[in-house]
Amino acid sequence: MKTSVPVKSASRLIDEKIEQLGDWRGEMLARVRALIHAADPEIVEEVKWRGTPVWSHGGIVCTGETYKSVVKMTFAKGASLDDPAALFNSSLDGNVRRAIDIREGEKVNEAALKRLIRAAVALNVAGKSKKKAR
Repeated sequence: MKTSVPVKSASRLIDEKIEQLGDWRGEMLARVRALIHAADPEIVEEVKWRGTPVWSHGGIVCTGETYKSVVKMTFAKGASLDDPAALFNSSLDGNVRRAIDIREGEKVNEAALKRLIRAAVALNVAGKSKKKAR
């Protein structure tokens, strides 16, 4: 008889990633994660593409990638979002995505980031509503 192996939850895998980083990147990823949940308590955590944290609500909102010198938040539909606080500072030439690179010691405009997250969720939900109406 085949037995299933329990799969770790995405949230637990993200917890482990933060712990394994063990430096400013882990602290920043944890901080960004908390801001995402504060902006949208209904956000769903997933892990895709070789362990990349992904936050979704009606579709992908953003990812949380960690590199040697940055924590990168990539917004799946960032090019369609207003960014009056000019948070997007990476992937600016793309037709769809936009990203925020956060370097060690940089301050995050938390209020503006929460607004951006809420706008991304609203865009996803509006897109889902249009598809259902057809």
